[in-house]
Order: sequence, then structure tokens, then C-alpha cells
Amino acid sequence: MYTVGNVYVIAAVAVVGGALFGFDISSMSAIISTEPYLCYFNQGPLYKDTDGKCSGPTASVQGGITASMPGGSFLGALISGYISDILGRKKAIQTGSVIWCVGSIIVCASQNIGMLVAGRFINGLAVGICSAQVPVYITEIAPPSKRGRLVGCQQWAITWGILIMFYISYGSSSVSGSAAFRIPWGLQMIPAIFLFVALLFLPESPRWLAKKDRWEEAINVLALVHAHGDTDSPFVHKEMSEIREVVEFERANSDVTYFELFKPKMINRTHIGIFTQIWSQLTGMNVMMYYITYIFTMAGLGNSVLLPSSIQYIINVIMTVPALLFVDKWGRRPTMLVGAFLMMVWLFVNAGLLATYGVVPYKGQFNNAAESISITGAPAKAVIACTYLFVASYAPTWGPVSWIYPPELYPLRVRGKAVALATSANWAFNFALAYFVPPAFANIRWEVYIVFGVFCAAMFLHVLFLFPETAQKPLEEVEYIFDDSTPGSFKYLGTPAWRTAVDKNTGRLERGEIDLEDKLGPRVSHGDAPERVAEEPKN
Repeated sequence: MYTVGNVYVIAAVAVVGGALFGFDISSMSAIISTEPYLCYFNQGPLYKDTDGKCSGPTASVQGGITASMPGGSFLGALISGYISDILGRKKAIQTGSVIWCVGSIIVCASQNIGMLVAGRFINGLAVGICSAQVPVYITEIAPPSKRGRLVGCQQWAITWGILIMFYISYGSSSVSGSAAFRIPWGLQMIPAIFLFVALLFLPESPRWLAKKDRWEEAINVLALVHAHGDTDSPFVHKEMSEIREVVEFERANSDVTYFELFKPKMINRTHIGIFTQIWSQLTGMNVMMYYITYIFTMAGLGNSVLLPSSIQYIINVIMTVPALLFVDKWGRRPTMLVGAFLMMVWLFVNAGLLATYGVVPYKGQFNNAAESISITGAPAKAVIACTYLFVASYAPTWGPVSWIYPPELYPLRVRGKAVALATSANWAFNFALAYFVPPAFANIRWEVYIVFGVFCAAMFLHVLFLFPETAQKPLEEVEYIFDDSTPGSFKYLGTPAWRTAVDKNTGRLERGEIDLEDKLGPRVSHGDAPERVAEEPKN
């Protein structure tokens, strides 16, 4: 069978797994305020007012419906490490695409809230598997100088999924009856079918193949992706020798379990990987995505809320592009620090506007108890503007970096399970926040923005003091950041995060102008076996 060797094509296909999450976000956010959805899943009085508007699910039940998907994703992310280690990175992603189709069929055919929750939970299993293993797959194929750009495409695919499905849902909202939400929920199977088929033409991770003693296949993949099929390339032989060394070390040690990640030599990077994903949720971005119609309805946009909501999705797509182009040059740390600071500012401004100018709506003004504040005039426009600026701050910073950063922290032998654990933390907090926000808007109103603003301030300080720079560094050098021992020494020192910077020598290393050992010094083997990654030569 024909196999694609272009690393950009490989990444473009793989990140469709990220688009599945985007489809879920906007298919829910665009539908929860529409009359067909509110009436079909109605739990309150049949009609809330004389206009014949259905009240829909209660705030807590709507939170549960929304949260069922990230609840499934939490479990999916945890089991993805085992699936990936047994079946391979590529087949793990294909497994996720099959599960997504099953969940989408159930969601599309939902007859009641219980069936809807069950289908969304199954969809979540698929999203958890794909979101954890797509970054691992790309990281193990891409060279360091392109790694951030290619893994960051996962976030760009999410933004495209959000935008495309939002307009499908927006167009379907004019259809009468339950078809208004069944059409978009059914169409979301299409990208999963494409993903499954297209992956048949992509290579497996050479590192996973090596772990399974499929050495000839591993050499062929390296040659195909990095040397235009030349198995005699010096680069291919050098990288294979490094992979072989790591695999032999792994076999000399016990099989990796999740407990391995909490041992003293690994706990620091485990905590950083987990908190990268946790903080990406505590920015409040996915809250903005899921419940943007609530926010804009409270800002006085009324029945025209869907179209203005789509503007933020367009901003999300466009503003992710700078990160794809420059995140390897900017570095991970500055990108996260700037993003946290700017998001904190917009959240606090929104809190101040709603606290000062917002009023409790009169009975029957809004359809949902979560729409608990009414603000009009210039302050309402300022709230909308700050919401757009918040999205524009998240898109080129925490959005892509939260997927790029964790796979770079770990050595090969633990990477599959480590990234799965970090991603499960993302979905655990996604679940909690999706369930928390509707009741929070109903009960504490504008203080919700204060909560997320404080989280952004905390993440700024956390990154400043504890998150090291990994941009453009060979994965072995990342190992030296966490274990900065001098040759012959077994004492763990660790490099302070604020002393790490973007590697300026990576381009010279790839061109063969400097040798890896000249750059790093003699290799030290203690604790974990460092993973060396020889870079593809410039053509």
C-alpha cells in the first residue's frame, strides 16, 4: 500500500482527531439556545412565557449534558496509553475514530436526555484517545525545528472543527423540528470516517515499531519521512542507533506503569505536564466556547446571538496561525506567560463591567437560569469586545502550547502514558468546568470572571518559576534540563526554569555544522536513558 512520507501531510491528517473535539464544542454551543433543542429536551414548564418559548433542561442538567463528553474523554485519555503501547500510535487514533462514529450515531438518534448523555460520553472516549495520542504520534515523527508547528496543528484543527460545525449548526437551526440538531450531530461522523481511512496511508511511529522489534519497518519509516526513502542515509543510521539504545535500556528495566511517573526522578516533569493541561482549562476558554451564547444573550444580542458568536470562532482560527508559524522561535515559556497575563486582564475587565453595569434580568427576559445578568449599551459592547480579545489572547498562546509542551517533557519509554495522564487532567477539569459554569452563572453571576481571572494570575506565576523552555531542543537536551548533572556525577540538580531558553543552535545541528555531543557534552547515563534525536539534514 502507498505510504505518505511528507511530514506536513502526516500531521494534517493526524490532527483531524483534534477537530473531533472542536465539532463537539460548537455543535453544543450553537444548539443549546435554539428552540428545537429547548423544547425537545424540555424539563421545566412547557412554555415559559406568552411567546411560547420552552425552558429546556435545567441549568444543572445542561451542565451535566455538556460535561458528559469531557467525562468520557478523561477515561479515554487514561486508557489511550495502553491502547497506544499495544496497538501503536496510528491504530490508537483509528480506534478513537471508530468509537466517535458509534457515539455520534447514538447522539444523533437521541430520544431523551439519558440517551444524549450516553452518546456524548462515548464521543468523549474517542476524543480522549485522539487528543492524547495525536501529539505523541507527531512528536515521535517530527524534527525539533518543526515539532512545535506540527503538534500545534492539533489546536488549529480544533479551531477549524469549532468553526465548521458552528456554521453547520447555524444553518440547521432554521430547520423545523428535531432535525435542527440531528443533522449536525450526524454530520460530525464525516471527519472521523476520513481520519480512519486516511491513516491507512500514513506510517507508524518508528519508535513504536522499534519497541516491537520491527526494525526493518522502523528504518523504512525513518528513510521515507526524513531521507526521501534512502535507507543508506547517514541520518537514518544515526537515528536508528539512538532509538536502539533507548529501546535496549527500556528492556533492561521493568515495564512502565503510571506509578513510574510519580517516582522522584519523574515527578517534576509529570506535575508540569499535568498542570499545563489543567491551566489550559482554567483559563476559561472552553467555557467561552461552550456557553458563549449565554454570555452574548446577557449582553443584549437576543435572538441574533448565533452570528456574533461565530466571530469569536473566526478569531480563534486566524489567531492560531501566528503560533504555528512562530511558536518554535518565540519559545514555550514567553508564549504561555504573555497569554496568561492578557487573559487575566480581559477577565477582570469583564468582571468589573458586569459588576458595575449589570442588573438582574426581569422574569421571562431570558430562557435559561444561567443567563442571570442583563447588561446593555456601551458596557455590553465592551463585554463583547473583551470576550473577543480574550479569545485572541488564548488562540496563539495556551491553545496550541498546551498540546505542544507535554510530549516534549518525557523520555520515549514513558511518553505514551505520561501524555495520556496529562491529557486526562485536561478532560477532568473540562468535565468539572462544563458542569460548574451554568449553575455558577445562575448563582454567583459576574464573580465567575473573577474566579478565572485569579486562575490566570496563578498560572502566570507557576510558569514563571517552574516551567522550563523546550523549544527547538533535541529531546535528549530536555532530559538534561531536568537532570543537569555533570559527567560522572549522579547528583540530581535540575536547571531552574528561568535559566532555560530557546535553543539557537538547532538549525546548525540539523545542517550538520555542530555535533550533538559537542553541543551537549559527553553523554551521562544514570536514572533514565537520555533519548537522542538526530535531525533530518537540510536539502
